[in-house]
Amino acid sequence: MEDFIKRSISLSDAERMVQAAIAKAKELGMFITITIVDESGIPKLYARMDHAPLLAVDASRKKAITAVSYGLPTGESWFNFIKDDPILREGVHDFHDFMLMGGGMPVVSDGHVIGAIGVSGGHYSKDQECALAALDIL
Repeated sequence: MEDFIKRSISLSDAERMVQAAIAKAKELGMFITITIVDESGIPKLYARMDHAPLLAVDASRKKAITAVSYGLPTGESWFNFIKDDPILREGVHDFHDFMLMGGGMPVVSDGHVIGAIGVSGGHYSKDQECALAALDIL
């Protein structure tokens, strides 16, 4: 077991990411919910700003799980992946815990997906800005 190394986002990095996402949300004048999951999609850290919309709670979790599941950001990356495939485009919405809208980003370290962040609370483009601000601190 000595050679076994589990690559996973640390709690301290998750905490710093949450603070960066909240700072960006304040700058944008919005209230968000942030979910950070580990490489297996298990919640690592969750935060909901005062006044964040109720639907943002589940949306942030789904965005994080979607991003970690395939190592692919939600939003434009996923849309471009499915847009020309009618069966996949229609069927992907039946995936459990799937969210197409932007705001979910995988956290990658040394080529390995070690977790993901999901942000929700405003327009998905603004959610994405908050998620990118969180990734920028790593």
